[in-house]
Amino acid sequence: MPIAIPDDEIELRAVRAQGAGGQNVNKVSSAVHLRFDIRASRVLSEAHKARLLALSDHRITADGVVVIKAQEHRTQETNRLAALQRLAELLESTARAPRKRVATKPTLGSKRRRLEGKSQQSQRKAQRAKVVD
Repeated sequence: MPIAIPDDEIELRAVRAQGAGGQNVNKVSSAVHLRFDIRASRVLSEAHKARLLALSDHRITADGVVVIKAQEHRTQETNRLAALQRLAELLESTARAPRKRVATKPTLGSKRRRLEGKSQQSQRKAQRAKVVD
């Protein structure tokens, strides 16, 4: 289930895009900067905030603010939708706590195969040794 973030928690600002594009890039502010403060969010649980802040993602600043810049599309509206989609994907990726790993033991057959492989390697190396009379 997608997380619904209120509009007042997301700051969207139109800026001029970088790169090639001729006069359109120079005149029109079609790129979008999205800012979302994780710590100030009212809809995220404390555990979810902690998982987000623990990520080593370049889009999350040291202050706990997600900054996403979308400039792939020609129109501001499609860039705005792309930025919101990326934010949703980031929030969904940490929505659930990772499952704990259950420690398992090697099977009897795998132990036997490992030891047989070691003994075969030992015999192979022993045959390479110099013969002493």
